[in-house]
Amino acid sequence: MFGIDDAIAAGSNLITTITNKIAPDANIEIQGKINSALTEMQNEYASMLAQVEVNKVEAASTSVFVGGWRPAIGWICGAGLAYAAVIEPLGRFIAVVFFDYAGTFPVLNAEITLQILLGMLGLGGMRSYDKKVGTSK
Repeated sequence: MFGIDDAIAAGSNLITTITNKIAPDANIEIQGKINSALTEMQNEYASMLAQVEVNKVEAASTSVFVGGWRPAIGWICGAGLAYAAVIEPLGRFIAVVFFDYAGTFPVLNAEITLQILLGMLGLGGMRSYDKKVGTSK
């Protein structure tokens, strides 16, 4: 299977071949730069793979304290949005219309909650789009 390591190696070989044809004397300096860039890319790729493995372990865990923190953020943001957009306005309407309530209701500042929630939904939407068009691996 053609992976990122193969692509990096092929790109390195192509650059080396072109460099040897154009300027053989500059090859040593350029080859050093290519090797350092290649090493940096491989280290970054290894770091990303390690994070993916951590994410897999967290997602597979049955413990709420390990695998449940991401869903908990969604639950908190969803509850905040439900209160700000549905519960508080509906409760205020019922209290004023049916019970002649003249007091105030607690108002939730949902700005940060909505930013987090919309970010989560936006990222989820992009992943769904990637799956639909088949651009992800």
